[in-house]
Amino acid sequence: MVGATTLRHPSGGSVDDPGAGTAPLSARTRRRIDELLLGGPRKYNRLQVAELSGVPADVTQRRWRSLGFATAGDEEVLFTDNDVAAAALAEKLLATGVVPAGMDVAVTRAVGHHLSRLAEWQIELVRELLDKNPELLADEDRLVMFLDTVMPLLEQLQTFVWRRHLAAYAARAFDAGEDDTGALAVGFADMVGYTRLTRRIDEEQLSEVLDKFEALASAVVAERHGRIVKTIGDEVMFVADTPADAVEIAAEFARRAAEDDDIPDVRVGVAFGPVLSRLGDVFGKTVNIAARLTSTARPGTIVVDEGLAEALGEHAPYQVRPLRPVSVRGYSRLKRFAVKVPTQ
Repeated sequence: MVGATTLRHPSGGSVDDPGAGTAPLSARTRRRIDELLLGGPRKYNRLQVAELSGVPADVTQRRWRSLGFATAGDEEVLFTDNDVAAAALAEKLLATGVVPAGMDVAVTRAVGHHLSRLAEWQIELVRELLDKNPELLADEDRLVMFLDTVMPLLEQLQTFVWRRHLAAYAARAFDAGEDDTGALAVGFADMVGYTRLTRRIDEEQLSEVLDKFEALASAVVAERHGRIVKTIGDEVMFVADTPADAVEIAAEFARRAAEDDDIPDVRVGVAFGPVLSRLGDVFGKTVNIAARLTSTARPGTIVVDEGLAEALGEHAPYQVRPLRPVSVRGYSRLKRFAVKVPTQ
């Protein structure tokens, strides 16, 4: 949790390595922080981890790389007792069958990717705090005590949020039962004129715009029973179980963005149909069509595909009208429709 000036990432290298950074902390304090974050001292090389955990060295190495860390040398002492326990724990998990055969590396990669982003964000928070409170760096014992207090709080809250999401997804999965067709409404919303905006504002202002955009997306999607799949700069990708929910998300997103002077207008494209759900992401023709439709939408409008328009049908209060077909990358004369949702 201490920034890149303190710990070397993603190699997992020792904080005692002179190449680890130029932080104004003593080697003793850096070692204390490292052991605090890792739950103990680095004692083993990768071959010793394999021997102690009973997991072949090539398997542990492959999973280590999949987590996003650089390859560890045979003699590098990088690993702790917790690493040994985690290697053995992974084998127990695989033995339950919950991870399909041959999917262990893909699952590990997905977990590593998402958690590394979370860790990076938390690092930035700490670095900003230290910049504003230099006295924490001046008193190294106080810094270690501070981190020792914060770490368990973060860990407990992360576990709580994870369990809440598990419960929410489990409820949806079990409710779907045998009627689940694998069809979802997939939407993309992006900020209009984002490239021009980045030329006019500085990084701090851009950060504020992105924060507000992501906060708005999170609020609107959650309120209308959808899920955010990912955010990519000026664009957010979301899914909803029903076409009506997706259209409500799109309409509310466009309306609130138009009312907020601090963020640009948004345009939204939505498609409905079968998707491949894999490791927290979605793939397939429906996703591609939604992305293409977004590029054809005008500011503040919602453009949907034929599948979603048909699913809405005569369902009040939505007004659906056909638009001129367009040719976009991968699709010739793609049928599209504009949807208007009356203001409440």
